[in-house]
Amino acid sequence: MTFQKFLCGIPARDYIFQETEYQEQIAQAAEAIREADYILIGAGAGLSAAAGLTYGGKRFEELFPEFIEKYGMTDMYSAGFYPFPSEEARWGYWSKHVYVNRIEPEALELYRILYELVKEKSYFVLTTNADHQFYKAGFGEDHIFATQGDYGYIQCRKGCHKKVYDDEELMLQMHQEREDCLIPSYLVPRCPVCGGRMNMNLRCDQYFVEDEAWHQAEENFGRFLTECEEKKTVLLELGIGFNTPIIVRFPFEHLAAKKKNMTLVRLNLDEAIVPRSLGKRAIGINADMEGSIKDIAAKVRAGA
Repeated sequence: MTFQKFLCGIPARDYIFQETEYQEQIAQAAEAIREADYILIGAGAGLSAAAGLTYGGKRFEELFPEFIEKYGMTDMYSAGFYPFPSEEARWGYWSKHVYVNRIEPEALELYRILYELVKEKSYFVLTTNADHQFYKAGFGEDHIFATQGDYGYIQCRKGCHKKVYDDEELMLQMHQEREDCLIPSYLVPRCPVCGGRMNMNLRCDQYFVEDEAWHQAEENFGRFLTECEEKKTVLLELGIGFNTPIIVRFPFEHLAAKKKNMTLVRLNLDEAIVPRSLGKRAIGINADMEGSIKDIAAKVRAGA
């Protein structure tokens, strides 16, 4: 499988924080994007956080006060692993999470800016985000591989069959009928095949369902990698930390090390270290991502 083979790392001693001045880094990134034939975007939670979909802090406190009071939750990420006392309670939480992060938000400005930045190029998106923002912003469905799932789908908890189910209508109903953090029992979903419990279609254990659409996206991704193999390509990495680095961060470094036609542009506040061995083909912008993306987009437009 293309996805399973797309893995590698770099020795720790090779990593550096670049000392290049910020505006020069922005100019370098903009020039690389202007000159590129292909752009491969690798996006993680940091991008959606920069766009406004933060999972902790003020946003969490304002949106989930009843859950904080009842369960002592501290953020949306850890809340997803909370040992809920019942299915009514579990789906009570997830219906709120899905509503505020997947259903309610329109395409966020930062995602729309990204689309404008790459839409005239041959592009592809590899993302661990499940919030559907790339789709909403106009990125073509055939150009996106959401490896870790999507809040818009549920599956059999034990993965008894390889199918996922659109959950938007159900989540809206749960959201509307939830009381005291609980949904009515009749709304608790059951697997239509085995009758067992269901889960969000998110990669959290060995039962994650990779359905036909997931494999088609993987195939599209593999085709894109083949096409850009010898072309001038920018690996635009956005908000990927060290939670799941083997999906985007390490493979991007490996690609850039192996292919001299590829430039790594890494945007990540506090974690924009890059391999020294890549030289000028690595640009690690250690700054607020929202501002950096906007500055790069403005520079690209100015030089067009």
